[in-house]
Amino acid sequence: MIDPNIWIAFGSWYHIILDISLLLSIYLFFKLPKEKRANSTYWLPFLILCHFVVYQNFGAYTNYNFEFKKAVNAYLGNTENPKFNLWLYNITERQILTVLYLFLIRSWLEPSMKKYINWMIYSFVVIALILQITKVELMYTEQPVIFALGANMILIACGLYFIGLITNEKYLVSNPLRLLSFWTTTFLLFNYSLTYVSSVSLLYLYRVNPVLGKSLFQIGRVMGVINISALVLLIASAFLTKLFDREPLYESGR
Repeated sequence: MIDPNIWIAFGSWYHIILDISLLLSIYLFFKLPKEKRANSTYWLPFLILCHFVVYQNFGAYTNYNFEFKKAVNAYLGNTENPKFNLWLYNITERQILTVLYLFLIRSWLEPSMKKYINWMIYSFVVIALILQITKVELMYTEQPVIFALGANMILIACGLYFIGLITNEKYLVSNPLRLLSFWTTTFLLFNYSLTYVSSVSLLYLYRVNPVLGKSLFQIGRVMGVINISALVLLIASAFLTKLFDREPLYESGR
């Protein structure tokens, strides 16, 4: 008999949508010609989507297997709040996902602007490592400094994209509404702006006002589904040429 707790952990509308999106993206990606699968225009969104869905499901598993979550927390030194799995989301979402999104936005920038993203990535990785090695921000706590740093870098990168959108000749002759890069960057900008404060204070809100905390958590999930949908469309763009235009700065084999 199937443990009912499995359905509680993995059977929510959120995880079902994510899993379906992953299966669809796998089908679309491997349906692409080999030369397109080798292009970051397609494999980078696919990588981000796979990473996102895998760590979300792993997060569900830690909620299902409390003993495993408790053991990891104890190993990291967190014996007071073993029910939290912040260590997972700090690594996968606030750090790795931030870097991946910076790489994605970088792929849509002209060469003169790519260097700024490079420096942001290097700086973010180094600063995050230093803050954690020195235990200024512990792995199992909320890590507001690392999150704020990463979120600000995402917002700046989005700003660089929109600057290119209104200054680069290749973008000026295109229709932004038919560019998936425009929609993806817009969703990222909206997502990180909306969750900037709530993500840092979410645990506090859960303690003080659980209803508000759960509502903000659900808003974050909705934004996650929107961003995942944009990634699926980026992978599927090769088959949707009548709906979306080729990216102006598309470089074969990049």
